[in-house]
Amino acid sequence: MHGRRQTREKWTLLAPAMLVLALITLIPLANTLWLSFTDTRISALPVPVNFIGLENYIYALTDPDFQAALYRTLYFTIVSVGLEGILGVAVAVLLNQEFKGRLVLRALIILPWAVPTIVNAVAWRLIYHPDYGALNSLLFQLGLISDYRSWIGDPATAMNMVILADVWKNFPLVAYVALAALQTVPGDLTKAAAVEGAGPWKRFVSITLPWIAGPLMVVMVLRTIEAFRVFDIVYVMTGGGPADSTKTASFYVYQEYFNYLRSGSGASYAVLVAGISAVLILVYYSASRRQAQGAVA
Repeated sequence: MHGRRQTREKWTLLAPAMLVLALITLIPLANTLWLSFTDTRISALPVPVNFIGLENYIYALTDPDFQAALYRTLYFTIVSVGLEGILGVAVAVLLNQEFKGRLVLRALIILPWAVPTIVNAVAWRLIYHPDYGALNSLLFQLGLISDYRSWIGDPATAMNMVILADVWKNFPLVAYVALAALQTVPGDLTKAAAVEGAGPWKRFVSITLPWIAGPLMVVMVLRTIEAFRVFDIVYVMTGGGPADSTKTASFYVYQEYFNYLRSGSGASYAVLVAGISAVLILVYYSASRRQAQGAVA
């Protein structure tokens, strides 16, 4: 009897939050799913809406432009998250050493992550500017280039320049998680390995890296999910150009929906992107469970 009362009280307390959650997530999701099976277009005038089944999905899955956008998104995700992981761990190892000014550097390193994405994108646009950008000036002064270049105006370099801006903003998050994990590595283990002749690299690979692998994997999966949905930094820096070289899947959905006003097919693209993101979330959930089980064991 007491247990039923507790259960009823829990559901009563949870009900308002669940109702708000349903209003702001489930209803738009259900509406998007419905639109994806129709030929709805955005129009100022009333237009008939027809149910067309899987036609939008079949078109989306065979659309070479959408497939190219998915490939670009995958490239952006793998390269940016990979670089953030390498740079983040390297910075975390550095900040874990004893040196003068370490606390100040630990505080400063979080600044790029604290900068809003839009501000970060505008700042990097100025850095890449073909006429007075800091990057051109630096490389020219070092003798690495003979003429100023339009880094985000060239399809060959635009995506990598966007990736560089994204890595600069997000690697501090990886660094801080790795640094927190490094604080838990037992000093006795590394000292014993050093006494037995293991060098710094071997100690890092054999002891440190396995010890921080759990937290590191979680933050990397989270960053992978965010990177796969990249939109804002692309929108501000390149607008998907030049020649669609930076048009990612989320940007493709935006154009289909708001530029071409095809809300039905746009919804089907959005559902496909959300489905891929859901797979990544399942990977994150599985990684979290394994980490929790490892912590209990």
